[in-house]
Amino acid sequence: MAKKNGGKKKQKRYDHLTEMARITRLMKEMYERGQSDLCEVRNSEIHGRGVYATEDMEPETQIIEYLGEYINKEISEERAWAQAAKAEENGEAAVYIFTLDKKWDIDGNVAWNDARLINHSCEPNCEAWIEEDQIFIYAVKPIKEGDELTFDYGFDIDCYEDHPCLCGRDSCVGYIVSQEQWPELKKRLADKSA
Repeated sequence: MAKKNGGKKKQKRYDHLTEMARITRLMKEMYERGQSDLCEVRNSEIHGRGVYATEDMEPETQIIEYLGEYINKEISEERAWAQAAKAEENGEAAVYIFTLDKKWDIDGNVAWNDARLINHSCEPNCEAWIEEDQIFIYAVKPIKEGDELTFDYGFDIDCYEDHPCLCGRDSCVGYIVSQEQWPELKKRLADKSA
């Protein structure tokens, strides 16, 4: 009887180690997908850490993939509210949830997703392009080696006061709001100061 139980323990341990090896290979693959020879992470003048070009790039250059956990809208909403509450407590404002389609989002809050550190700018040099079920960051302007990569986060105007912009560009509107909503933002700011 003891030998039979020992065999089950051994099989259970073998199955566990096999599963851990599979997960380790998957994590390595995800880490490698989240890296790019075209950019690197450094301290940013805009905010915290940022992503910088390691070589000159032309428009439409695919720079890096935005990776993370695929989550449905309900989970996405729960995580966003939890992060907002956390931000209110400690000032941390790192939400890395990216809209993929009507049903799914990608939560990029994973260590292997360097693209999550690309900062917002009112004069972005990159855009996020959705290709089937993946998100890639592409250059939309000529980018020089050493330039910080930025894109328009496209936040909704209804919560503009929660997202001050620190991009420092001459055209900065002061808040992280999608460019399509800038006229409405200017109107709201004018009404507020009147």
